[in-house]
Amino acid sequence: MEQYKQEFIDFMLESNVLKFGDFTLKSGRKSPFFMNAGAYVTGTQLRRLGRYYAQAIHDNYGLDFDVLFGPAYKGIPLSVATAMAISEMYGVDVKYASNRKEVKDHGDVGIMLGSNLKDGDRVVMIEDVTTSGKSIEETYPILTSQAKVEIKGLIVSLNRMEKGKGEKSALAEISELYGFPTAAIVTMADVTEYLYGKENSVITDDIKAAIDAYYAQYGAKA
Repeated sequence: MEQYKQEFIDFMLESNVLKFGDFTLKSGRKSPFFMNAGAYVTGTQLRRLGRYYAQAIHDNYGLDFDVLFGPAYKGIPLSVATAMAISEMYGVDVKYASNRKEVKDHGDVGIMLGSNLKDGDRVVMIEDVTTSGKSIEETYPILTSQAKVEIKGLIVSLNRMEKGKGEKSALAEISELYGFPTAAIVTMADVTEYLYGKENSVITDDIKAAIDAYYAQYGAKA
């Protein structure tokens, strides 16, 4: 596993973003782990987060694109922090864009904020985590209605590797439905491989058994 992925896993734990225990998800599933990207609240955290996203985008999609699109609301700071990191790390300027939840009818009018999309723009979409694909389902039509854009891919921080609406993962379902690739900085398999067995690890034998049981029930087939 790449060094930056190991560092990112440690960073999620340090930031209290990734937790282990007993959690009830929006779906009603009982999960032994939970991720809350809303816990990234400081300038230092956002700067580091942007750098991890930037490296993952570089590794998965390259930097030959024009716009980072982050669905409202959590995608807004992600797109801004990552656009800044790409500039700092690679010397490449990409724009950021996001949607509004409501159309603005005065001043800077419309449903978009940030860069105005134009025909031919190559776009990378950025999110925290995707469990059902609902946010993409809501924002993809908005994004593609603004201009004839090319979606280079979707990047998330953590692939939960569990079933979406069917037997495949939400990321695989998105890729199949919309025809663009999806990727994550790390997967839960990466997290478990890196943490389990370490001295004083948050993934104890009991937690590991709960994770295994969770994936036996909800694990995606692809």
